[in-house]
Amino acid sequence: MSFTKDKDTDNYITSKKSWEVIQQYIPRDKIIYCPFYCDGKQKVYLNELGFNNVIHEDKDFFKCDNDFDLIVDNPPFSKMKSICEYLHKLDNPFIIIAPPRTLNSKYFQQLFKSHLQLIITYDRPTFTHLNNEKCYTNPCGSIYYCYKMNLDKDLIFI
Repeated sequence: MSFTKDKDTDNYITSKKSWEVIQQYIPRDKIIYCPFYCDGKQKVYLNELGFNNVIHEDKDFFKCDNDFDLIVDNPPFSKMKSICEYLHKLDNPFIIIAPPRTLNSKYFQQLFKSHLQLIITYDRPTFTHLNNEKCYTNPCGSIYYCYKMNLDKDLIFI
């Protein structure tokens, strides 16, 4: 499922600024897959930041082929467990935005106990709702979870 029409509370678009602050950690020479479509602006934002090889289509994430180098996206939080299980199965590098509680989840710790790095920004990532343009910032903040990204440090504060 693409999630776009699934659950209204999951349809939030990540702001361009939220990707801009971590752009130095996203490789420019890789094929980037953004599987969580929402309104399609993710590809526009990444293109504007100079990432030209971006796949972003309204398709079923759980049926994606593995014809990409890494995933960069903001998954629907209500589906985090099943998404993380599929990410683990794919075993591709990724940067995903998720709430801090994800790190405390038993399933997440079991799936990604190695090769995990975190980027924590001073300014919290912001999101806009698909249907009403309501701006939202998670009150508990959000973390960029990085898997197999080979960053210089395991914990990066920006």
